[in-house]
Amino acid sequence: MRHAALDKKGEDLVEIDVSNRTILADTFVVVTGRSKIQTRSIAESIKEAVAAAGHPVKRTEGYADGNWILLDVGNVVVHVFTPEQRSFYNLERLWQPAEQRQAQTS
Repeated sequence: MRHAALDKKGEDLVEIDVSNRTILADTFVVVTGRSKIQTRSIAESIKEAVAAAGHPVKRTEGYADGNWILLDVGNVVVHVFTPEQRSFYNLERLWQPAEQRQAQTS
């Protein structure tokens, strides 16, 4: 997934371990595309890479809009954002460990 996103010039890719905090997934992958066209291209590239590895993408959300595309790949959920949406939702801050969140607000 990482290479597929970066091949399409995805920016600021981070992986967040959420395995001990939710049953939704073990890992969130967050990446930014500079435009809606680029976010769609990144999402398509990831879908192709996942399919080539023999894993189905269980669900895709937000593709038509393109501001925030979510790909459910089972134990990994990929979030492809435009810069504005990534800044607004700030998943990295939301899902970081409580100790780090507390230190930032002090």
